[in-house]
Amino acid sequence: MFPNMKIKTKIAIGIAFLFIVILSLVVVSGYSLYKLSNDSSAIIKDNYESVQYSKNMLNAIDEIKTLQAEKFLNPGKIFDDKKYTDNLAAFEKNLSAEEHDITEPGEGDFTSSLRTNSRVYFNSFAKIKHDSSFNQEVYSEQILPAYRTLKGLIIQVMDVNLQAMIRKNNQAQHTASQAIALMAIFGTLILILALTFSLNFPGYIANPIRELTEGIKQIAEKNYGQSLHFESNDEFGELAAAFNSMALKLNEYENTSLAKTLFEKKRIETIINNMRDAIIGLDENLEILFVNNEASKILGMHAMELTGKYAPDMAIINDLLRSLIKDIVDRVEGVKPVEKQKPMRIVVDGKEAFFNKDILDVKTVGEGEDAKLIGYVIILKDITQFYELDSAKTNFIATISHELKTPISSINMSIKLLEDTRIGDMNQEQHKLVDNVKEETGRILKITSELLDLAQVETGNLQLHYQDVNPIDIISFAYDALRFQAEQKNVKIEISTHGLLPKVKVDVEKTTWVMINLVANALRYSGEMGKILVEAQEKNGFVEFSVKDFGLGIDEKYRDKVFDKFFKVPGTDNSKSGTGLGLAISKEFIIAQGGRIWVESELGKGSRFIFALPIIKVG
Repeated sequence: MFPNMKIKTKIAIGIAFLFIVILSLVVVSGYSLYKLSNDSSAIIKDNYESVQYSKNMLNAIDEIKTLQAEKFLNPGKIFDDKKYTDNLAAFEKNLSAEEHDITEPGEGDFTSSLRTNSRVYFNSFAKIKHDSSFNQEVYSEQILPAYRTLKGLIIQVMDVNLQAMIRKNNQAQHTASQAIALMAIFGTLILILALTFSLNFPGYIANPIRELTEGIKQIAEKNYGQSLHFESNDEFGELAAAFNSMALKLNEYENTSLAKTLFEKKRIETIINNMRDAIIGLDENLEILFVNNEASKILGMHAMELTGKYAPDMAIINDLLRSLIKDIVDRVEGVKPVEKQKPMRIVVDGKEAFFNKDILDVKTVGEGEDAKLIGYVIILKDITQFYELDSAKTNFIATISHELKTPISSINMSIKLLEDTRIGDMNQEQHKLVDNVKEETGRILKITSELLDLAQVETGNLQLHYQDVNPIDIISFAYDALRFQAEQKNVKIEISTHGLLPKVKVDVEKTTWVMINLVANALRYSGEMGKILVEAQEKNGFVEFSVKDFGLGIDEKYRDKVFDKFFKVPGTDNSKSGTGLGLAISKEFIIAQGGRIWVESELGKGSRFIFALPIIKVG
């Protein structure tokens, strides 16, 4: 059908055809309804109203006749003029209306006679209605004949209109029959045309699309010998020619590049298999694409058992694989990932080993939304050697720190003896030297204590002794420990607890150590006549402790690093910055007790360190 016609033209013709069909149906229906409406209106307007006028006139003269009968039976009775006048007015009103609604042959003659006889009837009756001589003879010879004549004329007017209504109703039924027959014929014709069009026309569009879709599926399955043949010279014909050309070029490319691609694939697989790191590849649907030799050895499963399988299904029978893909599965399911992961401890060949896990997202070339996620690569880096070195370092630090405590204690004892006046008095210069030695000894003691705490944390030997304690007691311990230092520097420490707080179950010594460390840091960075705000409040099942100073503040780029070991904010006075271990140890102490710690800061406005500990649940 129209092989040289463009698709756009075909669609336009189809839409135009449907529009013409619908318009034709609307026109025929409207015409038929218009004729029926005219016939019905004629019956109502021309005849029905005249019948109503006639009925009203009959009612009026019947009422007047009743008045006449009462006068005849009771000549002495007072005549009801109001009722007579009302009925006379009603008669005149309907007669006038009928005189203006004459639509049928002979109706005008009857109406004219009705007007003449009504005058005679009402005039003769008006003369005698109050006459006491009103008797049967007058009633029988004058009034009753006039009434019968008048009533006969009204009935003739009514009959003329009733006959007309019957005639016009038959005409309307005939019109309706014609309309039904016309609609049936025309509707059947339109239905046949529309059905023929609906069955045939979509095929001219859908069949080429179906063939093109099937061809694309064949190309997707690398069946490049597929070709399309359309007899039409429209856009589908052009598309078929372009498709066949593409399939031919793909077939040529496949034949020339397949060997090279296979070679490159083998080379990449060889490189991955010989890497010392364990590597697992997944596609975007979490199907395992490859597992190198190192990963296969760690998982205890051959690569052939894993490749091509759905990772979560294999994780059911392999606990290590479940741990490796957990972060990816959580991300797919919208679960928030853990902020920082610790090294994984895995037993390989009967020997304990430690690994860092990295997950790389594999995306298509592009930026932002243009880059599509097509898979994941899990890399396990063996850090056993570094972990052993770190453990040796930790043990060395713990040993040295512990060994240093004995000479430091001896030095402190010697200083106390020097300060004892029983041994002898010292001059001012000697007092100054002793004070310097005492200050440096205290600093060394603090450093060794922090190193010992750090060693406890890193070796997992942190011992916690939980007690039920009131949060205000923790603040009070820290305040008492640093009150003298604050008074010496003229720094005011303000405490606010925001009402009665519930108890927390914590290690009092270590939690107080954290609070003292935070307040001491705030004192260190507060100027003379400064102020420190220490607050505690209940919030979301936790008690939040906070220490705010009004010092220099911390730049945003350093806020995430202040809790790292040995980190010192650049630009601060090194003599004030300490060892860089206090906040790292504080974080470990708080996390070990099921809490969390963070910092809020703004340059020039100071810093606010907050840690939260869970409250004791009652019941």
